Amino acid sequence: MEARKQTTTKQQSPVKELDRKQLMRFLIPSLIGILLFLVPIPFQGKVTIGVGILAESLQGYFSSQIPLFMTILVAISALGALWVRLFNPDWVKNSALMTSLFDISYFWTVTRLAGAIIAFLTLTKAGPEFVWSDATGGTVLYSLVPVLTTWFLFAALLMPFLLSFGLMEFIGTLLRKVMQPLFKLPGRSAIDATASWMGAGPVGVLITTQQFEQGYYTKREASVIATNFSIASIAFSLVVISFIGLEQYFVPFYLVVTLAVVVAAIIIPRIPPLSRKKDEYDEIAGKQIEEDVSTNQSSFQTGLQQAVEQAGKIKSYRGVIKQGLANVLDIWLGLIPIVLALGSAALILAEYTPVFVWLSYPLVPVLEWMQLPEASAAAPALVVGFADMFLPAVIGAGIESELTRFVIAGISITQLIYMSEIGVLILKSKIPLSLWELLVIFLQRTVVTLPIIVIFAHLLF
Repeated sequence: MEARKQTTTKQQSPVKELDRKQLMRFLIPSLIGILLFLVPIPFQGKVTIGVGILAESLQGYFSSQIPLFMTILVAISALGALWVRLFNPDWVKNSALMTSLFDISYFWTVTRLAGAIIAFLTLTKAGPEFVWSDATGGTVLYSLVPVLTTWFLFAALLMPFLLSFGLMEFIGTLLRKVMQPLFKLPGRSAIDATASWMGAGPVGVLITTQQFEQGYYTKREASVIATNFSIASIAFSLVVISFIGLEQYFVPFYLVVTLAVVVAAIIIPRIPPLSRKKDEYDEIAGKQIEEDVSTNQSSFQTGLQQAVEQAGKIKSYRGVIKQGLANVLDIWLGLIPIVLALGSAALILAEYTPVFVWLSYPLVPVLEWMQLPEASAAAPALVVGFADMFLPAVIGAGIESELTRFVIAGISITQLIYMSEIGVLILKSKIPLSLWELLVIFLQRTVVTLPIIVIFAHLLF
């Protein structure tokens, strides 16, 4: 009898050991992902995340070299795409990576060439000043590009810790009952929002893009998340409120912004154009998600089981690293040239033409009705955010009324669709949103969040 018990114990031991290994395969990488992307860390007087510390440290070491380095890469990106368009060489056709990097449409090829030209003119300060001035090409090449270069380097390399080892499955199952009825989204979308709030909006868009292309979000879900949850970080919000001279109001400011963002995320997905997006998965990836909870298990048990199964699919870290490096190349060669081209174009329109002033005319009587002081000066700040997220603060800093400056700062955060950054990221991805739809969503977010921020601003001032 004792011999039989010993035999049974010996047979069961390897199974328990195997379960423990599977659990650790999920827990250890996921904890690393949480520490890197989701845990707020004080750093140099502000709050950021682990990836942000790595990115900002690298940027600090190589700040003077990054513009030249990226100008060279952008030129390679543009010339490579042009070469493929003209000659379709075998070295591209025979490589999936080279095809994804250089075999692009004529429109994006021209856009890359424009980005390369703008980068070269800005670096050398040649050609028309409106192209390379500090307010246009200079802002993009020397302020925006270094941030995107370093942030996306570490985000793309380290994101598998967050996405590939089961954390999304675990959190998604736990939060499904909250995210689905409130926002009509899978529970895993909470990860995108948290990564944005703690780190940077572009990181949230990158997560959403990869999840969509891997079959975890539908076209509608990806569109909703990218335009409603990839919010500017706490750190950037602090920069905006400080620049506009109201840093002493940061806590109520961020609470008001968070409330406005949540309200917008409830309303805007339920109206066109987002409500008309189809609940279809990417044609290539197909559906890869399952957050339904078994009737025989709790949400925690089901989530843990799905997380362990997902972690078990990762057979080699080498493949994860290779995919991360491919993502970095795609961003550096595919995204940065577009940011340079479209971001600079948007800033040129904002700085050197009256386009945004004209567009703001209908807002003046609305702001006057809301009893906002200096309404005529404030109106352009409410529409110029479509070009760049920091422009509203630049315009608003010169306004005397603290109430009006508070409103401008809040709107600049909640509008979200900045063409110099978030908008370009979305257009570059497979997420089915056009430039026109992004403009409509930008205006919708302004209409929804403006009254909320104005009401609280009147209560504060």
